[in-house]
Amino acid sequence: MINVNRTAIRFSANPERLIARYLFLHGPHRVLHISERIAKFSEDEVDAILAETRQRFGERHRNLEAAFERNYTKAVEQMEREPAGFSPNRRLLLGACLTMEYSTQAAALFNPSIVPHPDHSGLEEGTIRFVMSLRATGEGHISSIEFRTGTVSQQGFIHLDEADRFATSSEKDLRKTYTREFVKRRLSYFPHTDDGLLDALPAEFDLAQATKRLNELATQTSSPTFQPTRRAILTILDTNYDVTTDAEAPLHERVIFPNAKGESKGMEDVRFVKFRDDDGSERYYSSYTAYDGKTIKTQLMETTDFIRFSVRTMYGDAIQDKGMALLPEKINGQYVMISRQGGEYINIMFSRDLYFWDTYETLLTPRFPWEVIQLGNCGSPIKTDQGWLLLTHGVGPVRRYVLGVALLDLNDPKKVLARTPEPLIYPLESEREGYVPNVVYTCGWLDHGDLIVVPYAMSDSACGMITLSKQELLDELLANPSV
Repeated sequence: MINVNRTAIRFSANPERLIARYLFLHGPHRVLHISERIAKFSEDEVDAILAETRQRFGERHRNLEAAFERNYTKAVEQMEREPAGFSPNRRLLLGACLTMEYSTQAAALFNPSIVPHPDHSGLEEGTIRFVMSLRATGEGHISSIEFRTGTVSQQGFIHLDEADRFATSSEKDLRKTYTREFVKRRLSYFPHTDDGLLDALPAEFDLAQATKRLNELATQTSSPTFQPTRRAILTILDTNYDVTTDAEAPLHERVIFPNAKGESKGMEDVRFVKFRDDDGSERYYSSYTAYDGKTIKTQLMETTDFIRFSVRTMYGDAIQDKGMALLPEKINGQYVMISRQGGEYINIMFSRDLYFWDTYETLLTPRFPWEVIQLGNCGSPIKTDQGWLLLTHGVGPVRRYVLGVALLDLNDPKKVLARTPEPLIYPLESEREGYVPNVVYTCGWLDHGDLIVVPYAMSDSACGMITLSKQELLDELLANPSV
């Protein structure tokens, strides 16, 4: 029997969590008009308006003035000119006028994943620190990535660190450079393109340089492949980027907000895993679903410190649908990914290149009543001596989401050794009501000795944490071997 212990930890969305976003107005003329109006104010008027703005909004943000400075820079980029004769305060006022507060958790906070923290210093023996990622959804139903931290003791006591109301948004590195070879391989996955166009670009270039050069070429060619190739190149540069968060802010204040057109409507259901490479080096990877309002694509994020992140698009015939989870190590020299092409089955795929996946095969199909509609994974598997523990979600009658577990062979994870015949975790009566009723869901779990910690979302409206015994789970699985 598996004892599923729901802890007293429970938390939900906080609409007071605000980031100071750039107020993007379509057309540079809109920004120019605001700049011209501000230019007409006297210096005393500028000082008074700015003082009132600071008083009204200053306590709602950790460093509002820095946001004004960033947004002034973005306004200049949009206008493609620097306002003449603007004093420092006048520049700040223009930045303030191009700033908007955005409540990242206004709609929901849900679908957590969890990994060991990169820093375990200062802890008692047997205690580990963790990082929990969460999907936060705000105005316009745009999803971003947020974090919480905490500790788990050897005895299984979980402490979740407090999270204040302050939040700071990530910033895309616009100086990132690309090579022609980087773009060429990715371009091959776009139809009706001609990689010969890359010869017109420098050997190394950034997004602005590539955009300028491609715009110049647009007036010089009538080739039918030019526009599809131009769009594909700019898409590749848009969705393969680096991003930085505020290193001075505690981790729970750092927000990774959509930074690319291809994810403008959300970064959904991030699944973090701590990955150990063959040379012993460790880093964190996470897949997530990028949504632009019409189409989805799978992105892979990489970090070592949760300050700087590299985001890369995954390519290949096997990159379809949502919900991909990377195993925490290579097997036989290959990366292994759990996936769900087609929306019904859990699949598995292998590749020697982390960003290119062309084949997959079915791993699990719906077998029990509680998963009769569809199956999916709930994050990266946990390694044990008996095999890989894979947390799954199943959807049954009346769209009820529950969680189960499968055991995969340690050296050949295509082989399913066992499955839980009944759900491991299901929504209690107190957890059924919410934005999406009758759902429990997670994007990852954490093992610590014999203890497994499962953070989970309840009906997309609150989150809690569960603990259970790894050995009890293995005993249950080994008592139900697959046939």
